[in-house]
Amino acid sequence: MTLGEKIKKLRKQAELSQEQLAEKLSVSRQAITKWENDKGIPDIHNLQCIAQLFDVSIDLLINSSDEVTTIVTKEDIDIDNYKKSGKCRSKYDAVVKDKYPNAKVIYPLIRRKKLNLIQEMLDIIVQPGVLQVADAFNDLSSYYLVELNNKQLFVRVTKTYIEGRELGFRFNGKKCMIEGNIFKNAGYTI
Repeated sequence: MTLGEKIKKLRKQAELSQEQLAEKLSVSRQAITKWENDKGIPDIHNLQCIAQLFDVSIDLLINSSDEVTTIVTKEDIDIDNYKKSGKCRSKYDAVVKDKYPNAKVIYPLIRRKKLNLIQEMLDIIVQPGVLQVADAFNDLSSYYLVELNNKQLFVRVTKTYIEGRELGFRFNGKKCMIEGNIFKNAGYTI
């Protein structure tokens, strides 16, 4: 998917016209048309504004993969207001179950950072697994794949908010890479 196709997809998902997007970015409608038709590219300032507006990373915009996801829902929560019960093994599971009561199935996911070659070598030298453990302490969120009718949501739950993003590809529930992290099924459903 090209940068232009991604901009167009994000604009349409946000239900914005080219004119409305142009106004939000303080550019002309013609600039938006050029970008969406891959006849021109936004400068770095406009890329930052587009990424911020649609709450995606610049890397996702300029990366050639089809991973583009857009926030469907984001809601503040207090994790202490939830209790684990039934199939829910944690308060985080209970949050997702409560927020998506009509889900066909909810798969808890295990996250692991994709290490580059240098990080892998350093990890082996220092102590195998130490970088993964450090990264796990850096991100204490819980992640889920929620199946709703004909779409899949990638859901992140922290102590203070829940965020759902519609995936731009089909995740089979076994293993996939999203934003530099490898996610796999935790082995149970909610």
